[in-house]
Amino acid sequence: MNNFTVLAKKEFVQMVREFKVIWLPLAFIFLGITQPVVSYYLPSILEALGGGQGITIDPSMAAQTGGEVLASTLGSQFDQLGVMIIIVSMMGVVQSDKANGMLAFILTRPVTVVSYISGKIISNYLFVACSVALGYLVSYLYAVFLFTSVDFVNLIVALLFYLLWILFIVSFTTMISTIFNSQGIIALISIVFLLGCRMIVGLSPVIDNVNPASMSKYAMEVLILGTVNTQAIWGALAALELTALTILVTNIWISKKKFHNE
Repeated sequence: MNNFTVLAKKEFVQMVREFKVIWLPLAFIFLGITQPVVSYYLPSILEALGGGQGITIDPSMAAQTGGEVLASTLGSQFDQLGVMIIIVSMMGVVQSDKANGMLAFILTRPVTVVSYISGKIISNYLFVACSVALGYLVSYLYAVFLFTSVDFVNLIVALLFYLLWILFIVSFTTMISTIFNSQGIIALISIVFLLGCRMIVGLSPVIDNVNPASMSKYAMEVLILGTVNTQAIWGALAALELTALTILVTNIWISKKKFHNE
């Protein structure tokens, strides 16, 4: 427990030195603001730009609700730019320790591989989850102000579903950062795989049951429909199992490589 505390504190100090504590929350706040503001002013923008060319806005088009706008924030902003920002912020989480010898130094101390990995994943997950939640809260405030109110229970349930997807993103990126040595390769593999998972959501109920990215879809359904999909429970269990699998692979990889003997 003491080792975990020390390693977690080291991670937070590193985040401060890299100014991650500033730019990552600001990035998600910006993404959170963008969706409701663009959705609200888009008809006016189109009318101003295209009015002279005969482009008109259908007045019978149904107005968006606050829940739909907030769901769009998750599905459009956070699941695209947001995922890439998280990956870029974490691609060196273990790779940098391998490159500068810090991993070998830490493992010469009475520190287990499990303590090292848990310190990395838990501290980074808490910080990323807080950044995502902050952007989500800002988006909620703008959605309520510009559109309609969103049920508070649905707001929390959707966030909890979405944070399971974030947990898998953090653990998967940590695993790839452990296996590969080039940050470019780490970013490429993580972006292709995680965005690929998000793109195939909805193609098949069977795939959705084992795809951690489906948690984003279930979060959006809660905000739009106000109900919880019963399949979300199986999706949540699958997301947790896959997260545990990535942590296990990370643990085995570091143990097999024996960095403390290099």
